[in-house]
Formats: sequence, C-alpha cells, structure tokens
Amino acid sequence: MSEPSQHTLFDDAQGIAFGTFMCALGLQVLTFCGLITGQTAGLAVIISYLSGWSFGPIFFVINLPFYWLAWRRLGPVFTAKSLISVTILSILTELLPIGFAIDRLNLWLGAVIFGALTGSGLLALFRHGGSLGGVGVVALLIQDTSGFRAGHVQLLFDLVLFSVAAFLFPWDVVLWSLLGAVVLNLVIAINHRRDRYIAT
Repeated sequence: MSEPSQHTLFDDAQGIAFGTFMCALGLQVLTFCGLITGQTAGLAVIISYLSGWSFGPIFFVINLPFYWLAWRRLGPVFTAKSLISVTILSILTELLPIGFAIDRLNLWLGAVIFGALTGSGLLALFRHGGSLGGVGVVALLIQDTSGFRAGHVQLLFDLVLFSVAAFLFPWDVVLWSLLGAVVLNLVIAINHRRDRYIAT
C-alpha cells in the first residue's frame, strides 16, 4: 500500500477557507439562538453578549497571547495557519450578517446545527494543520510540562466557563448550549482519529 500524499498549498488554502466558513456559519446560528459554547470562542461569545461588542474583534484579541505559546510548542507553520484561521473567522463573523439572516430557529435545533457545522469546520482546520488557537495551545503546554492530559485541561476550562454561564444566562440556554458542545465534540472525536485517517 502506498504512503498517503501530503496536502498541497492549494489543499490547505481550501481546507482553511472551508473550515473557517463553516465555523462562521455555526457561530451565526449560535448567536442567533443566544447560546454559548466552550473554549476561547465561548469566552468571546459571552463577552460579546455582556458587552454588546462584536464577536469578531473580541475573538481576535483574545487569541493574540496564545500565538507566542503556539510558536514555541507547535512551530511557525501551525502558528501561521492558526493566525490566518482566526483572522478569517473574525472577519467572516462581521461580514456574514450583511447577506445572511435567520428568521426563526428552535433552540435545540440551533444547538445541533451549530455543533454539526462548527465540528465539520474544526475538523477541516485540524486536517490541514490549523486551529482556532486559544485554550488548546495552553492545554498542550501544560501536558508537556506536567503530564496532565490536554483534553482534561480543556474540559476543566469548559466546565468553569459553563458554570459561570449558569449564573449569567437562563438554564435552558445553558442546557441547549451543552447539547451543541456535545454534538461538536462527537464530530471531532469520531472523525479526527489518526489511526483511521492518516492523510496530512
């Protein structure tokens, strides 16, 4: 059996474009429903809700400190792709409302659509060596220095984030948001496995 071929520059460009577009669509659904999510994007969404500021600039600024860590831990290529991905997503979330509006959407369906769209987008980014930065980079650094698993670090962050959200938002919003997070993580967990999908 022949070795899998490497992604070309064009492959990576379309993968990052597709991934960020899907994530931007997912965030449009999320914010229309008034739901929240985990990780750095979730923090930016909560700040956006509470402050009235746009998600895009908040998300971009929150990620800035993480690029130095990403450079040290994961190298310049990953850092550059993540910076590009975060920048594109920040811009798309500002531009999409100009031409795309949602009229009506149930919370539970919005949560599922968000999880499916954003999970697919993140999967594309991961397959092409990018990310949306943030907590994942810190989690990897903690794993390297202490042995505490990166997945557990991210889970703890999300638990804290959702716990705080429980005091700020109605209970049904938090519960449906958890459904969206479950769908998103299932998409990643089932489809992003190096033992099954080895193309890089």
